[in-house]
Amino acid sequence: MSDLGELQKRAMAIRQRYQEVNDQNGFDRWNGLDYTAGFVGDVGDLMKLVMAMENKRSGENTDAKLRHELGDCLWSLLIIAEHYGIDLEKAFQDTMLELDERLAA
Repeated sequence: MSDLGELQKRAMAIRQRYQEVNDQNGFDRWNGLDYTAGFVGDVGDLMKLVMAMENKRSGENTDAKLRHELGDCLWSLLIIAEHYGIDLEKAFQDTMLELDERLAA
């Protein structure tokens, strides 16, 4: 399994390619608002797949679609964190420490 830094580099490479495609097609480059709106859409898609997995709605090939959507969500989180200069690994570790302390109290 890759570490978070490697995943971040891969996500940035894909983001760069999207920017190049947008430039070639005359579209504006995405900003933090755009990436976050995309993430919200991905979370909505994820919710529909989870509902299908839990037999709350119909769905086909949900295992593969769920894996794909989780990958989309992770990509979005990596991109959003980089866009705003957030060290995602540190943010995660700090949050886990806070939760540990809360649970210990």
